[in-house]
Amino acid sequence: MRNRSHWATDTFIRCPLSMGGAEEMHGWTVKMSTPGVLAVVTFFSMIPGGVLSDMGCTQGLEAPQFAQGSTHLHRRLKRGWIWKQLFVPEEDPTPRVIGQIKSDSDRGEFSIKYILSGEGAGDAFAINEDSGEIRTLKKLDREEKAFYVLQAQAINRRSNEPEEPQSEFIIKVQDINDNAPQFLNEPYVSSIPEMCPTGTTVAQVTATDADDPMFGNNAKLLYSILQGEPYFSVEPKTGIIVTSWSDMDREAREQYLVVVQVKDMLGLSGGYSASTTVTVSLTDVNDNGPMFQHHLYTFSVPENAAVGTTVGRIMAEDGDIGINARMTYTLNDDLEGTSTFIITTDPVTQEGVVLLAQPLDYEAKRRFVMAAEAANDHVDTRFLTLDDFTDKTTLKIIVDDVDEPPAFLSAVYEWKVPENAAVGTVLGSVSARDTDAVSNPIRYSLDKRSDSTKAFKMDPNNGTITVVRALDRETANWHNVTVEAKETTQNHLSSSVVVFIKVLDINDNVPRLARDYQPYICEGTQAGEFIQLLSAVDADEPVEGHHFYFSMVPDKHINPNFTIRDNQDNTAGILARRSTFTRKDRTQYFLPVVVTDSGSPALSSTSTLTISVCSCQPAGHCPTGGVEALALSMGVSLQTLLGMFVCLVTLTVLSVLMLVVRRHRRKQQGGQSVEVKEQELELPETVSQKVLYYGGGGAELDFCQPVVPLRHHPRRRERRLRREDVRASIRMSLRESHLIGPEDDVFKQFILDRLADADQDPYVPPFDCLRIYAYEGSGSPAGSLSSLDSSVVEFVPEQPVCNPRPPLVRLTPWYGEEDTTF
Repeated sequence: MRNRSHWATDTFIRCPLSMGGAEEMHGWTVKMSTPGVLAVVTFFSMIPGGVLSDMGCTQGLEAPQFAQGSTHLHRRLKRGWIWKQLFVPEEDPTPRVIGQIKSDSDRGEFSIKYILSGEGAGDAFAINEDSGEIRTLKKLDREEKAFYVLQAQAINRRSNEPEEPQSEFIIKVQDINDNAPQFLNEPYVSSIPEMCPTGTTVAQVTATDADDPMFGNNAKLLYSILQGEPYFSVEPKTGIIVTSWSDMDREAREQYLVVVQVKDMLGLSGGYSASTTVTVSLTDVNDNGPMFQHHLYTFSVPENAAVGTTVGRIMAEDGDIGINARMTYTLNDDLEGTSTFIITTDPVTQEGVVLLAQPLDYEAKRRFVMAAEAANDHVDTRFLTLDDFTDKTTLKIIVDDVDEPPAFLSAVYEWKVPENAAVGTVLGSVSARDTDAVSNPIRYSLDKRSDSTKAFKMDPNNGTITVVRALDRETANWHNVTVEAKETTQNHLSSSVVVFIKVLDINDNVPRLARDYQPYICEGTQAGEFIQLLSAVDADEPVEGHHFYFSMVPDKHINPNFTIRDNQDNTAGILARRSTFTRKDRTQYFLPVVVTDSGSPALSSTSTLTISVCSCQPAGHCPTGGVEALALSMGVSLQTLLGMFVCLVTLTVLSVLMLVVRRHRRKQQGGQSVEVKEQELELPETVSQKVLYYGGGGAELDFCQPVVPLRHHPRRRERRLRREDVRASIRMSLRESHLIGPEDDVFKQFILDRLADADQDPYVPPFDCLRIYAYEGSGSPAGSLSSLDSSVVEFVPEQPVCNPRPPLVRLTPWYGEEDTTF
């Protein structure tokens, strides 16, 4: 290694820069500035001696060799070079040389080229490729990056081959105090119980410093109190805040603000500092008892106040809060009137609420004096004695007089009176009095709305109620009347009471049968058979209940037909005495029945029952109404009665039909007469000249049909059907009435016979006139059954068509004359 003229300022340390073997080892020369040497000395001073003894570069015997410029190394085969760190101060804005490396092969002929690579090479650090000087390029921040790892290499410019193996070294950024400490987890809030002893831990504050804690005092922190003394103190190194004042009272002060400061550099001047605030709250303990502010509380309440009315409120002050301030109020019984009032605790305000427990009466008691006590629900004997958790005061309650309405001696009245009580009977009397100190006169009256029957009367002076109208339990068994008592003073205060009057029953109604019985007996009934069960009713209601007795009317002779058997359960049965009941002999029997009650005196009634003799059905049923019952009453069979009914209906229909036909003919005859022109329609004899003329009244008609002369109709004469035909028709209708129908052969034959009669008789109307009152059928495609269609009518044309207009036919009477009638 070559000596330099500036050795006074620079120091050269020759150490191997690579780990080599014992056979071949090349060396590097590292030149460092004086600050770097100081840093190295400081660094080695912190390393134990055992480590220094093993280092590749020693300061013992080898140091004179460096001073004399010896180029021979004292090689240690044990290990190679370990000196691999350079130092640069942080935050230095001026670029400067921090060191120089030289290869042993460098003879100053610029034949060696130095190359620097690794972290920060070319950005933060640069190397002079000729001289090997390493310099900084910018300001460095240790807190951003504390060290850089770089590699150095020496290249022979001629051969471009490495002169030395590549070696790695570290440039470490030297720390300066450029960061202030900072508190973590802000804001700080803590709570401690009041009255806690000195030294109680409140909280711990923690601060950090970004500077290097291993280099100098830059990151050595110290805590102190700026605000909060003498109540609190802080441990300088740990930041633990503790109490330094005993008996801190929450009721005096509930919250404290403690300001803690932290400094680096162990608090020396030139360092940085920071502060934080800790909010300390005192929690409550039960160290205060209740205390009344007054020794006497006075209240007033009207005498008519309802039970449960709030009379007043009292309050015992307690400096505590929450559960420690809860208290219970009581009324002591060492004075008077504790049962008239009660006291409860308001859960929200912790006040004592005095309530009325019993009705008041000014005339009976006008003043109440009581002792009230308040006691904490939860006590803590660490701070107070048991007696300190209670306090007492006196309550005085004045009752105010109120003008009250009259008060009845009884809340309700109930009287009984028999229903036969005479008019003027006294039922009883009501009484009311004025409870005020000044007793006012009272008058009584009945509420007219409650006495709708107007059966009672009240004396307004003494409250006596009498009967003024006859009572009837069966009409109304209870009377609820309202009596009003009113003062005669100016206020006219009144009150009312209800009087219940029960009407007692007496035996004043006769018993009677429960319903209108209609018993019957069949023709085949045997002697002793049961016919009818009887029961009775009575409007009265005896206390022991009803008991009825059934019997027959007393007579000299025993009834030979029926007897009555009393079942002793308020029912009786009618029995037959003989077996020879027939409708031919007699259809009805009358049986008087006597019903007697058990009243005192006993009342009875007689009812006569009509027992009918019936031709009963096989099951014993006897028709009681309708056609069947009518037939039985007439003594004919049901089939015979139905036949007679059908015959009667048929005659009625025929009569109505003939009447309608007559009215229709008269209406046609009253119309305008029609002149028959030269064209006439001649019908065959089979049609019997039953002709209808069609057309409008008075209009001239041109017919294209041949003219057929009509037979002159003789003058009107009465015609009657043959009696034999009518009888035969009626007989056939009655015989076959239950079988008639459109598909029945008898029905079809009947229609054909009537059609033949109409065709053969020129004096009867067309059968259509009767058919509309008979069975229409279900609709036949054959059309009408009129006699006009029953015969074939042939028209012989005599003249050609003379008029192309459609023909019009006028409806005229059957024989074309106005005076023709049927």
